[in-house]
Amino acid sequence: MPSFHSGSPETLEFLRKRRSHPSVTMTGPGPDEAQIREILTIAARVPDHGKLAPWRFVLYRAEQGKRIGAWLAALCERRNGPLEPDQREKELTRFTRAPLVVGVISTASEHPKIPLWEQQLSAGAVCMNLVTAAAAAGFVSQWLSEWYCLDDEAARYLGARPGERFAGFIQIGTPTQPPFERPRPELADLITNWTETE
Repeated sequence: MPSFHSGSPETLEFLRKRRSHPSVTMTGPGPDEAQIREILTIAARVPDHGKLAPWRFVLYRAEQGKRIGAWLAALCERRNGPLEPDQREKELTRFTRAPLVVGVISTASEHPKIPLWEQQLSAGAVCMNLVTAAAAAGFVSQWLSEWYCLDDEAARYLGARPGERFAGFIQIGTPTQPPFERPRPELADLITNWTETE
């Protein structure tokens, strides 16, 4: 295995082929406790200005999914009235599709030297590392940011403390079907070569 500094064509190829899998196509098994610890250890190896570690993890196990889904459906109905059957089913199954869901919480706070934006970006990097580590461990994943990411009451129920926000929920499991590729942006459309202007 090449060292980190000598280059790794295998790693480049792995990253080139990585993609998300819809959580509705996942099944068990999910990672065991040792694999979860390894995946989260890798996820936490991200740029972190000031070593603040402005993020943390919340784990949701498969056996908890029905209870969470029922709570989310009840919250929706309390606010908006009865749900259509398909929408109710969607809420009920949000945390039962994959055997493991990892909530990544941004704990960014005011700091005299380190902007909130940098801290929030670090939490986003954690999510991407988590997705990549899960793939390297032999699982598929999907990084989701659903309505309950931004809903204070739902976020609190799901484990966020005052002042915290979810960066996303990473669903992790085993695929039931091959991955499919989606259109990607043209690289040329994303690159600008800087030139000095008046």
